[in-house]
Amino acid sequence: MGSPLRILHVVVNMNRGGAETLIMNLYRNIDRSKIQFDFLTSKVGVFDTEILNLGGKIHRIPYLTDVGHFKYKKQLNEFFKQNGDYKVVHAHMDKMSGLVLQSAKKAGIPKRISHSHNTQSEGSLAARIYKWYAGTLIMPNATNFLACSRQAAKWLFKEKTNVNILKNGIDYNLYSYSSEIRYKVRKELNIANDAFILGHVGRFAHQKNHTYLIDIFSNFNKQKENSILILVGDGPLKPEILAKVKSLNLESKVKFIGVRSDINRILQAFDVFVFPSLHEGLPVSLIEAQATGLPCLISNRISKEVDLGINLIEFLPIDNSLPWASNLIEITCRNTSRTIKSDFLTKQGYSIYETADKIKDYYLSMTG
Repeated sequence: MGSPLRILHVVVNMNRGGAETLIMNLYRNIDRSKIQFDFLTSKVGVFDTEILNLGGKIHRIPYLTDVGHFKYKKQLNEFFKQNGDYKVVHAHMDKMSGLVLQSAKKAGIPKRISHSHNTQSEGSLAARIYKWYAGTLIMPNATNFLACSRQAAKWLFKEKTNVNILKNGIDYNLYSYSSEIRYKVRKELNIANDAFILGHVGRFAHQKNHTYLIDIFSNFNKQKENSILILVGDGPLKPEILAKVKSLNLESKVKFIGVRSDINRILQAFDVFVFPSLHEGLPVSLIEAQATGLPCLISNRISKEVDLGINLIEFLPIDNSLPWASNLIEITCRNTSRTIKSDFLTKQGYSIYETADKIKDYYLSMTG
């Protein structure tokens, strides 16, 4: 039988971001007698305990922003020198993966995967220039290329053709709609049953465009007074958004409920999912929302691949917030059924069981 093949995943931390959620979904559903996941991280994460319980190891080195370029590179080189027995390194840090893969190559690790989860770099001009530099190290040092969507592949790997698309699969059974759960969640959050809930799941970061989301809600709430906005997540821009909500006197209408481990339940309570991001790879949260039968109003900057073809996604431009409010009004008049055929995710390739099987075969074929 032999021991399982250990894959080293490289991330900044294992918190509830899109890429990290996908990795954990894969980890829970992969055949762990054949494949085991280990992690090289820089910060403590919420999934750490579960990783250890599933048999994974967590290695940690301080991150670049804490120690600077040279020290970070030195630590990477030392880490891979001491852990050179890994056959596969799977880096999830977009352009920053270049630095990791360079050190892995230097240490003689045979298979080095770069995985694109986005379509744009974040940060100041200096940060973006540095990321551009790190990104130039991907092509000479990666042996394999993965992306969550064609758009994400094009952004990180340009015209490269041999990129495998690994869809952000989810466990459909956890998301099928239940009016009972909807009622329970609303009760827990002290929200009336007849309230109309706009929901958003996302980190409070520039990319997610929360300021614009508050403008949309402010316009909509003037027309539909029993509406509530629920914001799930945390992040550096949260104080700014709290201040904006206060300045618009919307404190009783906007609920900040923090990072949640029960997104599958929370989505049941929403009436519409609003997602005005400036850029995205292919958000897991939009696959989850469609699995619960939620209508989704989303930015036209998001890859069309996110639309599962069940008439739940509407793309809108983000240069004018008024059409968003009128579309929301139109949705309030619809009598939408939240029941989705159970096989639709599988047909579209978004079943986690299929994705986990696909990545298992992918890893084994690389080392076979």
